[in-house]
Amino acid sequence: MTTELHLLAAVNHDPASLSFAQKEALQSAVAKIVAFGAQVGVSTDQMIQLLQSGLTVGELLEVLAARAGDVA
Repeated sequence: MTTELHLLAAVNHDPASLSFAQKEALQSAVAKIVAFGAQVGVSTDQMIQLLQSGLTVGELLEVLAARAGDVA
């Protein structure tokens, strides 16, 4: 399983209920979040832990954006 799919599983507990187009769109979005996290020094495993601890995807993006501001 790729790191993107691990994060996808953490974000959406039932990806089987999505249409093919929805899965592709979600996988693309997740890949972009993973790439952004890598740019700001947050690993995929760290992002998964944050999501599993109760952070929403929106809150995760805020954390990454804050890190981007610290890195810049």
